[in-house]
Amino acid sequence: MLTMGIINTYDRIKVLDAHYRAIARAAPICHAFGFRLALYDFPFNMTAEELVEYVADKTTIGGSGKYLRLLHENGHFFVFELPKKGFQPQFGTAVVTTSRPEKKRAITPNDIANGILKKSSYLLLVGLGRKGLPKETFEQAPLHLDITSAGISLETCTAIGCIPAYIMGIVHTIQSPGLENK
Repeated sequence: MLTMGIINTYDRIKVLDAHYRAIARAAPICHAFGFRLALYDFPFNMTAEELVEYVADKTTIGGSGKYLRLLHENGHFFVFELPKKGFQPQFGTAVVTTSRPEKKRAITPNDIANGILKKSSYLLLVGLGRKGLPKETFEQAPLHLDITSAGISLETCTAIGCIPAYIMGIVHTIQSPGLENK
């Protein structure tokens, strides 16, 4: 199981356009590449179902909520507060996405793809906001992933699109050898 976890580091009280736009952008990516979507510390005081309707009403991004609805209907959309002592184990191993991974915790996109093929589960954490991921998540997550493998920092929505596409591209290439020559 693969889950994209988006952690809000913008305002935690006031709802901003960036909040619901990021959700609307992430939903079709998660749906297309077989990821679940988990939100952490978003300033919405509503159930997941109410949030789906709210996002659908606010933007036409992501098919006006079509993909967010599909994620929710399939039990693949979750809303949580940021955990103090560790992420939900049902999502698998927590992986911080960063352009500066700690060497002892670093994992490559190929490592993740090979883990997926061996049925490992991952919660890939992305920060929404100028500050990136909160410092405590770097300690809570046993693995750190630089999706670029080059230390290049990506804007949140770019990372949300790039991470699943790149990793699943590797998975599909491994599953279908010779595909790259066609």
